Order: sequence, then C-alpha cells, then structure tokens
Amino acid sequence: MKFSLNQQDLQKSLNYCQGVIEKRSTLPILSNVLIDASNSMLTITATDLDLIFIHQIGNVEIKEEGRTTTSSSIMYDIVRKFSAGKKINFSTSGENKIHLESEKSVFNLNCINPSEFPLTDENFNNNQFSINSKKLLKLLNKCKFSVSNDETRHYLSGIFFHLTQTEDKHYLTAAATDSHRMSISKILLKDKIDFEPIILPKKTIFQLCSLLDDYEGDVKISNIKSKIKFELNDSILISKLIDGKFPNYVQVIPKENKKKLQVDLKLFLNSVDRVASVSLDKKDGVKFSLKENVLNLSVNNANSGDGKESLNVNFEHDLDISFNSRYLIDVASQLDGDQIEIYFKDTGSPALIKDPGDFDSIYVVMPMKG
Repeated sequence: MKFSLNQQDLQKSLNYCQGVIEKRSTLPILSNVLIDASNSMLTITATDLDLIFIHQIGNVEIKEEGRTTTSSSIMYDIVRKFSAGKKINFSTSGENKIHLESEKSVFNLNCINPSEFPLTDENFNNNQFSINSKKLLKLLNKCKFSVSNDETRHYLSGIFFHLTQTEDKHYLTAAATDSHRMSISKILLKDKIDFEPIILPKKTIFQLCSLLDDYEGDVKISNIKSKIKFELNDSILISKLIDGKFPNYVQVIPKENKKKLQVDLKLFLNSVDRVASVSLDKKDGVKFSLKENVLNLSVNNANSGDGKESLNVNFEHDLDISFNSRYLIDVASQLDGDQIEIYFKDTGSPALIKDPGDFDSIYVVMPMKG
C-alpha cells in the first residue's frame, strides 16, 4: 500500500475517530483505525463494537492499493503536529509496520492485520428517509442535555425518537429525560415516513452532533431492528440502539400550570448564571421569590457565600420556588426567541418552559425541595 494526502484532510477524519474509539479497550484491534486505500478513495473506519464510523477522503493520490490498521490515538497525535496543509506520504512493507513521512519527519507505526478488524454487513436499505442536517442538529441539541447518566435505567440513557401527528402534519419527535428534567422537540416532515420508535445512545448523539456541526446538506437515515445508520456526503455512522421501553413522557407534561412568568431571555440567562457563580458546580438551588412583576433570584452556599439579583418580569402572582441552576441554564441556552416563558402551578410542582421563538419545543423542570 502506498498513498499521499493532505494533512488537514487526515486530521479531520482522525479527529472524528477519537470520539468513537474507547480510551481503554480490552481488544487491541479496537484501539486501531482501519485504513483502506482503494478505488481512488481513502476510507478510515473506527469502531467500539456499538458504534461504527466510516469516513471517506477523495483528495488522495493512491500509488498502490491496500489496507491495514494502526493505533488511532498515536497516528492522530502525530498527524495533528505535522505542519498544517502539508503532504503526508504513507507506505507499508509487510503487515507489521506503516511508514509515514511529512517534510523532515519520519515515523514507523505498528500494525495489526486488517482481517481482525470487526465490520458490519447489515442491509439498511429499507425505510430510508432524509432530513436537513441543521434541523436534525437542532433537534439533538434541544434534547441531549436532558439525557440521563444513570446506567441502572439504561432506557433513559438516550434520546427517544418517534413519529407523531397533528391533524395532517407528520413530525419526527425527540424526547429525553433524567427524571429531574425533560426536553421534547419535533421537526416537521415533508412526507409521512415508515419509522419505528428508537432510543439513540448518548455516545452516538454526541458523535453525530460533531459530524453535523461541520456539514451542510441532507442526512439519509435508515434503520433495522437493532441498529440505525446516518449517511452524510463522505461519512457514515452506524449505531446500535438502546434495547428498552421509554416511559410515557406525555403524561408527565404539566397541564394545570396557569401562572405565567415572561422575561427577556438574555437577561434571565445572564442573571441566573451570575447568582449561581457562588456555587462552583452550579448544583445549588437558585431560589425564585416572585412578586407582581418582580423576580428575586438568590443562591446560598454554606462554603462560599451567597448571591442575589432582581429582574423586572411579567408575572401576576406570589410564588417561592427553587430550581437546580444548571438545569435552567441548559434550557435557556437552547431557546431561539428573545423571551422565555415559565409556567408554574405551585411550589412543589414541576415547571413548564416554553420558547416563544419555537413552538415545537417544550421543557419540564422539577423544583428542588427546601
């Protein structure tokens, strides 16, 4: 095998791979990337057995076709330290070493036989549909912060995707909850599609977000019973799905929250963030003391002190309630409009948060006790 390519093209590909490959793997082959030079294309593949990432680089000069595997982290560390945009030459002699050089740098890296690299061969052609990449990214971003980290309830460790319908409109709806907060968002589909409900794992969500950040265009999505595939122009992400039943989240959405608080979004976000500064991990409760058209925010931490701030708001009731400040900041950071609307029932009931700039998303946050 012998080929040459641009440093930046390879660095970009290997950077994506770092998010897939586990730092400590019991199988040495899983620490490696599969490098395949054939058909005028360089294909880089990384996997942790649950997630497979495939990236194709077309701007490559192949002199001899071939394939091998080598350490992803070591090659990435070397490539990113080469001069930006310079040419890198690769070659193999035998199966045990891959030779790379750029300018005056020369490296010989150990290889593992590519036949040991695990690949999938499922047929995903059924039920394929396409979604605009930026709409999908927005959907993921509005829900991913509510995904649970509790591994004992694995069915909450991802985003629940399913189809919903309002009159004659069809939506791809996403929901996530860690039982303290919940995010629900949806995007309008051009046509009705055939799509079974799935729970997409947290690791896949974050890897997909990093790919979509750099991509303009449509994403092709297809799934079989236990896996889903996302196809971008030059990248493919295949993921196992979480096997479990997502709870009936609709029944948790508050229906009797009539006390409406409306306030400028930027002022609210900045004020909560400021008063929460006395809490190093932002987990202390921020207390809302609401009077007519005034919101008094306060945070008290026994180790570091306290902070207070007042805001002019639209509100016509008296209410005292506390929330985890991080939860409020996470939600407020994802809103599109200039205002935030929070609907309350009483001190002990969950709050419903709406975005006047996005009628397709709602959030529920549980209050803190005390």
